[in-house]
Amino acid sequence: MKLEHVNLVVQDMKTTLAFYQAAFPHWRIRAQGQADWYGVQRNWVHFGDDYQFLTFNDNGTGESRDIKSNQLGVAHFAYEVHNVEAVIHRLRDAGFQESHRGRENPHRKNVYFIDPSGIELEFVEYFSDLPEERNNSEEG
Repeated sequence: MKLEHVNLVVQDMKTTLAFYQAAFPHWRIRAQGQADWYGVQRNWVHFGDDYQFLTFNDNGTGESRDIKSNQLGVAHFAYEVHNVEAVIHRLRDAGFQESHRGRENPHRKNVYFIDPSGIELEFVEYFSDLPEERNNSEEG
């Protein structure tokens, strides 16, 4: 089993795509169109590779979940990357700043960014293939 896609409602398609294109330069727009979602017209984009993608739907309203609260909803989602520093540099070069870094750990390095709609993403690079080291939350 694997996660195929995540469907997100965003405020602005252009800034959302700028953020995710900087994070994932090898991904592309796989499909796009317009749809009626319970009486609201919105544009949608499938952005990803041949195996996984994110769906973005524009015209989102309201505020995103306060990531520093215990409100219901997604706290963040994470992507394993081969070079977290390269992701940081690409996002900074595109005008986005990191929210915070993860705790020091000899087996991984991680960083958090907030996308243009207020959704938190974690990018993690592992330095070990051993599950007991990769998943050890007590070190660091």
